[in-house]
Amino acid sequence: MIWDNNDDIRLIECDNNRRTIQRHLNECREERRPYVFVTSTMTVKPLRRLLVPVSMLEEETYKAEICTYLARKTGAHIILLQANDYGSHARQNVNRIITHIKAINDKLSALPSEEGTSVGPISYEVVIAKKDSFKLMREAAERQRDFRHDLLVLTASRDYGLDDILFGPQELHAIRHAMVPVMLINPREDLFTLCD
Repeated sequence: MIWDNNDDIRLIECDNNRRTIQRHLNECREERRPYVFVTSTMTVKPLRRLLVPVSMLEEETYKAEICTYLARKTGAHIILLQANDYGSHARQNVNRIITHIKAINDKLSALPSEEGTSVGPISYEVVIAKKDSFKLMREAAERQRDFRHDLLVLTASRDYGLDDILFGPQELHAIRHAMVPVMLINPREDLFTLCD
Protein backbone atom coordinates (compact mmCIF):
# COMPACT_ATOMS: atom_id res chain seq x y z
CA MET A 1 0.00 0.00 0.00
CA ILE A 2 0.98 3.64 -0.30
CA TRP A 3 1.97 3.94 3.37
CA ASP A 4 4.37 0.97 3.54
CA ASN A 5 7.74 2.17 4.84
CA ASN A 6 6.76 5.79 4.42
CA ASP A 7 8.12 8.33 6.89
CA ASP A 8 5.33 10.76 5.98
CA ILE A 9 2.57 8.47 7.25
CA ARG A 10 2.47 6.47 10.48
CA LEU A 11 0.96 2.98 10.25
CA ILE A 12 -0.75 1.54 13.34
CA GLU A 13 -1.68 -2.13 13.18
CA CYS A 14 -3.72 -3.41 16.11
CA ASP A 15 -6.69 -5.49 17.15
CA ASN A 16 -10.21 -4.05 17.25
CA ASN A 17 -10.24 -3.74 21.04
CA ARG A 18 -11.59 -0.42 22.31
CA ARG A 19 -8.82 0.10 24.86
CA THR A 20 -6.06 -0.73 22.40
CA ILE A 21 -7.38 1.74 19.85
CA GLN A 22 -7.86 4.43 22.52
CA ARG A 23 -4.28 3.93 23.73
CA HIS A 24 -2.97 4.43 20.19
CA LEU A 25 -5.19 7.50 19.72
CA ASN A 26 -3.77 8.99 22.91
CA GLU A 27 -0.22 8.30 21.72
CA CYS A 28 -0.94 10.11 18.46
CA ARG A 29 -2.49 13.27 19.95
CA GLU A 30 0.63 15.32 19.12
CA GLU A 31 1.45 13.52 15.86
CA ARG A 32 1.77 16.04 13.03
CA ARG A 33 1.80 13.51 10.20
CA PRO A 34 -1.25 11.47 9.17
CA TYR A 35 -1.63 8.07 10.82
CA VAL A 36 -3.45 5.04 9.49
CA PHE A 37 -5.25 2.48 11.65
CA VAL A 38 -5.44 -1.05 10.31
CA THR A 39 -7.27 -3.34 12.73
CA SER A 40 -7.66 -7.09 12.58
CA THR A 41 -11.23 -6.73 11.24
CA MET A 42 -10.36 -4.48 8.28
CA THR A 43 -9.79 -5.47 4.67
CA VAL A 44 -6.73 -3.86 3.09
CA LYS A 45 -6.93 -3.35 -0.67
CA PRO A 46 -5.16 -1.15 -3.22
CA LEU A 47 -6.39 2.43 -3.00
CA ARG A 48 -9.00 3.07 -5.68
CA ARG A 49 -11.60 5.11 -3.78
CA LEU A 50 -11.07 7.48 -0.83
CA LEU A 51 -14.03 8.44 1.36
CA VAL A 52 -13.57 11.90 2.87
CA PRO A 53 -16.34 13.03 5.25
CA VAL A 54 -16.52 16.83 5.44
CA SER A 55 -18.20 18.44 8.43
CA MET A 56 -18.77 22.05 9.45
CA LEU A 57 -15.43 22.32 11.28
CA GLU A 58 -12.80 24.59 9.78
CA GLU A 59 -10.01 22.00 9.99
CA GLU A 60 -11.82 19.69 7.54
CA THR A 61 -10.25 21.60 4.64
CA TYR A 62 -6.81 20.38 5.75
CA LYS A 63 -7.76 16.97 4.31
CA ALA A 64 -7.52 18.44 0.80
CA GLU A 65 -3.72 18.25 0.68
CA ILE A 66 -3.56 14.69 1.97
CA CYS A 67 -6.33 13.44 -0.32
CA THR A 68 -4.91 15.03 -3.45
CA TYR A 69 -1.49 13.60 -2.58
CA LEU A 70 -2.95 10.09 -2.22
CA ALA A 71 -5.07 10.46 -5.35
CA ARG A 72 -2.06 11.55 -7.40
CA LYS A 73 0.08 8.68 -6.09
CA THR A 74 -2.53 5.97 -6.61
CA GLY A 75 -5.02 7.33 -9.15
CA ALA A 76 -7.77 6.96 -6.53
CA HIS A 77 -11.17 8.60 -6.89
CA ILE A 78 -12.14 10.98 -4.05
CA ILE A 79 -15.64 10.84 -2.59
CA LEU A 80 -16.44 13.95 -0.53
CA LEU A 81 -19.21 13.06 1.92
CA GLN A 82 -20.75 16.42 2.85
CA ALA A 83 -22.53 16.62 6.21
CA ASN A 84 -26.26 17.20 5.91
CA ASP A 85 -26.28 20.33 8.08
CA TYR A 86 -28.76 23.16 8.25
CA GLY A 87 -26.02 25.78 7.88
CA SER A 88 -23.58 26.31 5.04
CA HIS A 89 -20.23 25.57 6.75
CA ALA A 90 -19.94 21.98 5.52
CA ARG A 91 -20.82 23.05 1.97
CA GLN A 92 -18.22 25.84 2.14
CA ASN A 93 -15.58 23.35 3.34
CA VAL A 94 -16.41 21.02 0.45
CA ASN A 95 -16.11 23.94 -1.97
CA ARG A 96 -12.67 24.80 -0.55
CA ILE A 97 -11.52 21.21 -1.04
CA ILE A 98 -12.88 21.21 -4.61
CA THR A 99 -11.02 24.46 -5.30
CA HIS A 100 -7.81 22.78 -4.12
CA ILE A 101 -8.45 19.71 -6.31
CA LYS A 102 -9.13 21.92 -9.34
CA ALA A 103 -5.91 23.87 -8.72
CA ILE A 104 -3.94 20.62 -8.61
CA ASN A 105 -5.68 19.44 -11.80
CA ASP A 106 -4.76 22.71 -13.53
CA LYS A 107 -1.12 22.23 -12.54
CA LEU A 108 -1.16 18.61 -13.72
CA SER A 109 -2.61 19.56 -17.10
CA ALA A 110 0.14 22.14 -17.57
CA LEU A 111 2.91 19.57 -17.02
CA PRO A 112 4.53 18.16 -20.13
CA SER A 113 3.77 14.46 -20.47
CA GLU A 114 6.82 12.24 -20.67
CA GLU A 115 6.93 9.24 -22.92
CA GLY A 116 5.18 6.26 -21.35
CA THR A 117 3.64 8.25 -18.48
CA SER A 118 0.35 9.99 -18.21
CA VAL A 119 -0.81 12.02 -15.27
CA GLY A 120 -4.58 12.18 -15.37
CA PRO A 121 -6.74 14.63 -13.50
CA ILE A 122 -7.85 13.83 -9.97
CA SER A 123 -11.43 12.59 -10.08
CA TYR A 124 -13.90 13.41 -7.34
CA GLU A 125 -17.58 13.50 -6.53
CA VAL A 126 -19.69 15.10 -3.81
CA VAL A 127 -22.32 13.07 -1.96
CA ILE A 128 -24.66 14.57 0.63
CA ALA A 129 -24.67 12.49 3.81
CA LYS A 130 -27.77 11.33 5.61
CA LYS A 131 -26.46 12.63 8.94
CA ASP A 132 -25.25 15.97 10.25
CA SER A 133 -21.70 16.93 11.25
CA PHE A 134 -22.04 15.36 14.70
CA LYS A 135 -22.85 11.87 13.36
CA LEU A 136 -20.92 12.04 10.09
CA MET A 137 -17.89 9.96 11.14
CA ARG A 138 -20.01 7.05 12.23
CA GLU A 139 -22.09 7.17 9.05
CA ALA A 140 -18.94 7.19 6.93
CA ALA A 141 -17.57 4.16 8.77
CA GLU A 142 -20.81 2.23 8.35
CA ARG A 143 -21.40 2.90 4.64
CA GLN A 144 -18.68 0.72 3.10
CA ARG A 145 -21.18 -1.13 0.92
CA ASP A 146 -22.60 2.13 -0.45
CA PHE A 147 -19.31 3.76 -1.43
CA ARG A 148 -16.99 0.74 -1.86
CA HIS A 149 -14.12 2.87 -0.59
CA ASP A 150 -10.68 1.51 0.29
CA LEU A 151 -9.64 4.20 2.79
CA LEU A 152 -11.59 6.44 5.16
CA VAL A 153 -9.94 9.83 5.82
CA LEU A 154 -10.97 11.52 9.09
CA THR A 155 -9.91 14.51 11.15
CA ALA A 156 -9.04 13.62 14.74
CA SER A 157 -10.79 15.41 17.59
CA ARG A 158 -9.00 18.56 18.67
CA ASP A 159 -9.97 18.27 22.31
CA TYR A 160 -11.89 15.65 24.18
CA GLY A 161 -15.13 16.81 25.77
CA LEU A 162 -16.99 15.05 28.56
CA ASP A 163 -18.79 12.72 26.11
CA ASP A 164 -15.46 11.76 24.54
CA ILE A 165 -13.96 11.00 27.94
CA LEU A 166 -16.93 8.90 29.03
CA PHE A 167 -17.80 7.13 25.77
CA GLY A 168 -14.71 7.60 23.64
CA PRO A 169 -14.07 10.07 20.81
CA GLN A 170 -15.92 9.82 17.49
CA GLU A 171 -12.83 8.56 15.69
CA LEU A 172 -12.60 5.59 18.10
CA HIS A 173 -16.11 4.46 17.15
CA ALA A 174 -15.42 5.07 13.45
CA ILE A 175 -12.27 2.94 13.57
CA ARG A 176 -14.08 0.12 15.37
CA HIS A 177 -16.93 0.10 12.79
CA ALA A 178 -14.85 0.65 9.66
CA MET A 179 -14.21 -2.30 7.36
CA VAL A 180 -11.28 -0.56 5.63
CA PRO A 181 -8.19 1.28 6.97
CA VAL A 182 -8.82 4.67 8.58
CA MET A 183 -6.43 7.57 8.10
CA LEU A 184 -6.54 10.25 10.78
CA ILE A 185 -5.23 13.76 10.39
CA ASN A 186 -4.66 15.84 13.50
CA PRO A 187 -5.95 19.40 13.34
CA ARG A 188 -3.35 22.06 12.75
CA GLU A 189 -1.77 23.53 15.86
CA ASP A 190 -2.67 27.09 14.87
CA LEU A 191 -6.42 26.48 15.02
CA PHE A 192 -8.18 27.68 18.15
CA THR A 193 -10.65 25.69 20.20
CA LEU A 194 -14.01 27.04 21.21
CA CYS A 195 -14.21 25.26 24.56
CA ASP A 196 -10.94 26.28 26.27
